[in-house]
Amino acid sequence: MKVIVLTGGGTSGHVTPNIALIQKLKAKGYTIHYIGSKNGIEKQLVEKQGLPYHGISAGKLRRYADVKNITDLFRITGGFFQSLSILRKVKPDIVFSKGGFVSCPVVWAAWVLRIPAVIHESDITPGLSNKLSMPFARKVCYTFPESKKYFSDQKSCHTGLPVREEIGSGSRLDGLKLCGFSDGKPVLVVIGGSQGSEFINRAVREALGELLKLFQICHICGKGNMNPGFDGLSGYKQFEYVDKELPDIFACADVLISRAGATVLHEILTVKKPALLIPLSKSASRGDQILNAQSFCSRGFCDMLMEEDVTKETLVTKIRELYINRNKYIKSMKSSVAGNAVDNIISIIEEIARNGEDSK
Repeated sequence: MKVIVLTGGGTSGHVTPNIALIQKLKAKGYTIHYIGSKNGIEKQLVEKQGLPYHGISAGKLRRYADVKNITDLFRITGGFFQSLSILRKVKPDIVFSKGGFVSCPVVWAAWVLRIPAVIHESDITPGLSNKLSMPFARKVCYTFPESKKYFSDQKSCHTGLPVREEIGSGSRLDGLKLCGFSDGKPVLVVIGGSQGSEFINRAVREALGELLKLFQICHICGKGNMNPGFDGLSGYKQFEYVDKELPDIFACADVLISRAGATVLHEILTVKKPALLIPLSKSASRGDQILNAQSFCSRGFCDMLMEEDVTKETLVTKIRELYINRNKYIKSMKSSVAGNAVDNIISIIEEIARNGEDSK
């Protein structure tokens, strides 16, 4: 029996690509374990899949001076020794890491125990957690073709990003029913990422009067970000977070407003829905979402609006133009030659696991 440990967490973008691999890994005969943080979003998402879940201490290394860097260093050290203990017990043939700071101690522990590890980078430029893991990984998979320059040719492979198969199999009628919408008016779906986006939430609510003249609006706000003042408003439905319902919500959407995390972008590409991307600003991030959005826009898949350019007027104008020109974006997405990332990654896992077994 082959055994694999999956790891990754912090946001759903570090978890759902792992979940996309589960069905085919099981079909290949793998027993699957998951290592994540004790109380992160990954715990609830993975436990829904019925996988054995192992929680470890997790800390975050920041790129700036902060006293939390010291306390988190102890958490990371604790997570490393916990990972050693779990890996010795589980005895996996291979570790697959989707990133996030919880994954670093797992990859390091795998290296110490001579267990091969494969890591995957979602964004165009590698994040800090993957930079810290790369020297200890046997293979680095990446999502965007523009990322090639950041990795050595011997160690890296362009695979794309795995998307759950069910994302593309939603029902428009079920999505409309879930939201209480009619089929006679277009639907705008707003997604701010698994943790929500206060900026997008505020911008959409400020423009709600104008937007509701054009669309029915399904607003995925993020945990704790729903506004009860808008409950019962005709043509407007709020959700904190959606999981199993997401395929149906995508299916009923005519256009979307979204952040530009790699996972949601590739879900949008899978369902072929035109989106207005509002990437997280460089002042609040390393700028990865801006690069992701630029890549998708350059290929004609989406339009984008920078945070600093968002006003009620620009938001309404951009989303109206997106809807009018929606067929142009759909045509570009349909002509995309993106490969099957799930199969690409599993073939690499199989190869590395086999080579690792041969070297023992």
